[in-house]
Amino acid sequence: MENILLIRLKSIGDVVFTLPAVHRIRENFPDAKITFLTSKENAPLISGFREVDAVIALDRAGFKGGNPKRIWTEGFSLMRGLRGGKFSLVVDFQGFGETAWFAWLSGAPRRWGNVYGPGRRWAYTQGVTLEKQIHFADRNLLLLEQCGLRPGEVRNEFFLPENALAEARQFFLASGLDPAKSTLFIQPFTSTANKNWPLDRYLAVARHWRANGLQVLFGGGPADKAALEPVREAGFVVSAGAPLLVTAGLAQLSTLVLGSDTGILHLAVAMEKRVVMIINSVAPGRPYPFRHADWAIAPPTADRIVSNIQTGTVIEACERALAETGAAQ
Repeated sequence: MENILLIRLKSIGDVVFTLPAVHRIRENFPDAKITFLTSKENAPLISGFREVDAVIALDRAGFKGGNPKRIWTEGFSLMRGLRGGKFSLVVDFQGFGETAWFAWLSGAPRRWGNVYGPGRRWAYTQGVTLEKQIHFADRNLLLLEQCGLRPGEVRNEFFLPENALAEARQFFLASGLDPAKSTLFIQPFTSTANKNWPLDRYLAVARHWRANGLQVLFGGGPADKAALEPVREAGFVVSAGAPLLVTAGLAQLSTLVLGSDTGILHLAVAMEKRVVMIINSVAPGRPYPFRHADWAIAPPTADRIVSNIQTGTVIEACERALAETGAAQ
C-alpha cells in the first residue's frame, strides 16, 4: 500500500488550490494512506478534504519565536511525523526552501516537487519547473502529470463538516438572519493591502442590496474586527473572528459571496458557491476563481489598481450572478 505525504503549508487559498490534485492522487492510488502536512492555522481546512486520511500540523510560529525549548519540541515532533510516517511518496506542492527540506528529510524514495529555482531541485527525485502562466491549481495538476500520473476528470470539491455548517446556522439565527432568504456574504479584506477594494465601496454595494431585499453579512478574521466597525455602525451583521470552517459555513449558507482575492472566496468556489471576486488581474497565472475567470472583476486599465474598479461595476456583476442563482431582485 502506498503511503503518501502531501505538503502545502500556506496560505488558505493555496491549500484550497491543491484540492484537484488531491482528488487526482486518490484516483491514481485508491488504497493509499494520504497524509497532508500544512501550517497549524490551516489544518482545520483538511477536514474538508475527503481523500486525506491524516494531518501533520506544523506550528511555524514555534520555530520563529526564539524559544529554544519550543523550537526543539516542535522540531522533534515534525521529524517524528516525517520519518515515522515511512512515506513511499512525497509531493511538495509549495516548493519553498523549507518544504524542499521537509520532502528530503522524510526519506521517501520518491519525492516530487514544484521547483521555483535550480537550487532546490536536489531535494526531489523528480522536480518539475514551475509553470507560472497557468492557474495555481493547474500547476499542481501539471506537476502530477509530468511525474507520471494519468490524467482524469478535474474535480474541485470541498466538503464542509456538518458541525461547522450547524454552527453557521446557529450564527445566522442568533444574528436575526434567515438561512432560507437570499443573502450576500462579503469578505472585504485580504492579507495584502493592495488587493483590498475600499471598504466604503463595499458598504455602498451592501446598502444597495439591502435596499433591494437581500440580507447582507460581512466576514473577516480576528484582526479585522476594528476595521469593520463602520460596517457594524451601518447596521450590518459582522462575523469577524468566527472560526475558519464556520466562516466557510456562512459562505455556504449565503446566495452570493463577494470579496477580493482571498482564501474564503476560493473555498466558496470549491463548495460550488457563486462568487464575484475583485482581483487586480485575470491574466494567465493569476489566482482568479478556478475555472471561472468570468466570475472575476479586474481594473479597466493595465495598472492593476483595484480601487479603479467602480461601485456600479460591482453591483452589476452581483446582479448578473444573482440572476444565475435565481435570486435576482
